[in-house]
Amino acid sequence: MKTIKVNIVTPNGPVSETEADMVIASTETGEIGILPGHIAMVAPLQIGALRLKKDTTTVNVAVHGGFIEVRPDVVTVLAQNAELATDIDIARAQRAAKRAEEQLQAKADKLDAQLVELDLKRAINRINVHNMK
Repeated sequence: MKTIKVNIVTPNGPVSETEADMVIASTETGEIGILPGHIAMVAPLQIGALRLKKDTTTVNVAVHGGFIEVRPDVVTVLAQNAELATDIDIARAQRAAKRAEEQLQAKADKLDAQLVELDLKRAINRINVHNMK
């Protein structure tokens, strides 16, 4: 079966360079599935899981915004932050979610509340991706 090369990069450097039979990403307009030979495109990513399927295994990656660039033979994810499910510290993510929920309840300032809400979404995304293993 044909595969597609997948590169996941953050400002801190590469997170993963691998190959997959299929890539599933959460974009701002919904979930997309990418197979080898896919038409070229660029889409903004939302906070969510990126799933890399190869044979009978799936590698899950927590992606926190950014863009996905698709070419027929290469998928490049330029993320603000990305973590492989196996690298996620679940206890830390749960503490961050709890802290964000508490801060969200205490915030009256709209901008502060939006920033805390993003922190909460990132923490929940880490927890969900970790639990996909």
